[in-house]
Amino acid sequence: MDIQQIKKSNITIFVVDGRIDSTTSGILEKALSIAIEGGSKELLLDFQKMDYISSAGLRVLLMTAKKTGKLGGKTVLCTLNPNVKEVFDISGFSAIFNIYNTQDEAIRSF
Repeated sequence: MDIQQIKKSNITIFVVDGRIDSTTSGILEKALSIAIEGGSKELLLDFQKMDYISSAGLRVLLMTAKKTGKLGGKTVLCTLNPNVKEVFDISGFSAIFNIYNTQDEAIRSF
């Protein structure tokens, strides 16, 4: 898994490439936590290049959303491929997160 972090105005964008599973979820969790501790409360996760997410990855996303919510911010997702979108739909996470088709749509949601 590779994570690219981009700052646009007050939004911190994480572009995730690869898989988020029990082996890699800790890396993502650490990157997100560092951003939040550094003052970021508006997070956008771009999953265009992500091809798999496990329950460990979903847990990281849920914890991140709770943290940003407590700070008055939010965590949004964009560009999920069909397989990943299906995992979100089946697990009920599509109802928890705002999910956008493009990064521009997601940025406008803030």
